Amino acid sequence: MYVPRHFAEDDKARLHQYIRDYGFGVLIVADENGIEANHVPFYLSGNDASLGTLQCHVARNNPVWNRLLDGGRVLVVFQGPDAYISPSWYPTKAETGRVVPTWNYLAVHAEGKATVIEDPVWLQQHLHNLTDQHESKMSDPWSVTDAPSDYTQRLMQVIVGIEIKIEALTGKLKASQNLPERNRAGVKAGLEETEAGNTHTMAKFIR
Repeated sequence: MYVPRHFAEDDKARLHQYIRDYGFGVLIVADENGIEANHVPFYLSGNDASLGTLQCHVARNNPVWNRLLDGGRVLVVFQGPDAYISPSWYPTKAETGRVVPTWNYLAVHAEGKATVIEDPVWLQQHLHNLTDQHESKMSDPWSVTDAPSDYTQRLMQVIVGIEIKIEALTGKLKASQNLPERNRAGVKAGLEETEAGNTHTMAKFIR
């Protein structure tokens, strides 16, 4: 991913939070058999000393996990909010006319070696972690233990876990940082007034 210096996000804590906030990622495998992308939810674990570990699972019928049995290197892409930026929001438009449209967005790329896991204990803990993370936002949280154990045990037999130790973490936040302050203020106001897509969420990233 091309990342100009003014759009680079290097703070590991922020990058980890973005992954947690926008955890439905794209698992990309590229080898002699070609390129394949799968869209799956991820759980991030780790400590301050590491870049973290990503965990996900795929259907056993999905052949992608067979391509990772030898520990293939993968790329995981997380996409945050994005929004079209209109030149009409720039105060400098009336002065020079030297403005063009652009796009603001947040993206995080994680690279690492994948490990395939079929251990039922690991799978059960992974499902608890993933579910609990998202159910914590619910008024009446659901737990894996709410379902009959024989039912969940059968379902675990048809999935395969994948764990990725992150070896490289790249973040890009394009939020009008390269513009003068009054243009940034115009972009923020324009996004807040627009009722489309992720405009309001993107506006919160404008400083």
